[in-house]
Amino acid sequence: MKRYMPITGIDCIPATLLIDTEAPLDVLFETADYRIRTVTQLLENIAFRSKISSDTLVLSDLCKMLTISLRDGCDVMDVIGRRLRAQAAE
Repeated sequence: MKRYMPITGIDCIPATLLIDTEAPLDVLFETADYRIRTVTQLLENIAFRSKISSDTLVLSDLCKMLTISLRDGCDVMDVIGRRLRAQAAE
């Protein structure tokens, strides 16, 4: 695994948003946890509201924004999984 891995969805060359795959596992975990919990909290707030505007454009933009944070968190979790599998194989 390369030391710096670009996050998913960034097609620029060279990539500017990277994950340090050699960062300590606890730092990687906190990074993923923060992004995933942020998305979860916002979705919970939306789900428990009695009335919500259903403007398609607004909801589409909101979904795109949430997808970015969720994808970043999943990318970091993928790095954690690879590192843990590599440790278990040793």
